[in-house]
Amino acid sequence: MYSKTKKLTTIAMLCSFAYILTLIGRIPIVLFLKYDSKDIVIVIGGFIFGPMVSFTISLLVSVLQMFTTSSTGIWGCVMNLISSCAFACTAAFVYKRKHTLSGAITGLCCGWGCMVLVMLLWNYLIAPVYMGYPREEIAGLLFRAFLPFNLIKGGLNTAGTMLLYKPVVTALRRSHLLEPAGNPSKPRINKGLVLVSLLIIATCMLFVLSFNGVF
Repeated sequence: MYSKTKKLTTIAMLCSFAYILTLIGRIPIVLFLKYDSKDIVIVIGGFIFGPMVSFTISLLVSVLQMFTTSSTGIWGCVMNLISSCAFACTAAFVYKRKHTLSGAITGLCCGWGCMVLVMLLWNYLIAPVYMGYPREEIAGLLFRAFLPFNLIKGGLNTAGTMLLYKPVVTALRRSHLLEPAGNPSKPRINKGLVLVSLLIIATCMLFVLSFNGVF
């Protein structure tokens, strides 16, 4: 029987990994906007335990960021929480309803689209408050900066999750932190999934390089 202690331990570990990813590997994307890969860990937690766990990890990591690394205070915390939940909770909710590979891919794509649309709205409403920019200037940045940033961010998170979900779950099962699979078998690499993931990552990185003036 899977114990609550193991579940809490696994969630705590995922929280730690997500927070660490906010501290390292921040990639400049568009203008002042930087990408970190914490949402990959958050959505993996949601795929394993359900959308409420994605929300819990998002909340804890956003609050930790607010008190440690963020310079935008409570508003930055709110924006981080909304962004992570729009992607991870949506993806986890869809995957919970359809627990298959196609369900996971559909969930990730829905989360990607949801995050892009939600963040366009919330950046228009909230960014002037915590960034100190006039709303007219933020409106001008919506399609020039915020839209491409969130498209690239969502693409990297989607591809990263497709690449890492299986290895992470396998490692957790081998560590006896997750229940073994119902029909245990040797994990096989889905070459098509890997190829699509790498293609998405390559496309996103080309856009990043173009926005930063390399091309």
